Amino acid sequence: MRGLYVGRFQPFHKGHERVVDDIADDDDVKEVVVAVGSAQKSHTLRNPFTAGERVSMITKALEEREATFYAIPVEDLNRNAVWTTHVRSMCPPFEAVYSNNPLIVRLFEEDGAEVRESVMFERDRFSGRVIRERMRDGGDWRTLVPDAVEEVVEEVDGVRRLRDLDADDY
Repeated sequence: MRGLYVGRFQPFHKGHERVVDDIADDDDVKEVVVAVGSAQKSHTLRNPFTAGERVSMITKALEEREATFYAIPVEDLNRNAVWTTHVRSMCPPFEAVYSNNPLIVRLFEEDGAEVRESVMFERDRFSGRVIRERMRDGGDWRTLVPDAVEEVVEEVDGVRRLRDLDADDY
């Protein structure tokens, strides 16, 4: 069976990594599709990384796992009634959706998908918002992300990007 996990992954962190590992540990799951949501958004304080950068973070962080993972960028439609169809058109076929996001749960349930709860791992600590704030403010963010993600952030000069975005006066 193939499971779907949807998120923005701005950036992909150890909480996400734990959720993906838990999904892959389900006895009936052999492959995990990681749908990189809001793929069209980048270079903002809330969404600083491009879809390609996030795909790279996820792919590198998960590359040594036994399970098969697919990181697929999915742009927003801003039309919730057809969003699940859009996700299905962008991703390999999947049998179960893993999410705790109430909107994603509802949309996929209305679509007839099997929705399974994913356990959030230390959500107050492993939060994209917290990590982005630490990057911007010079705090310790490296311990909250896999080493591969740290490497991608450094490669794209992501910390400076966040600081520049914060300083922008637009």
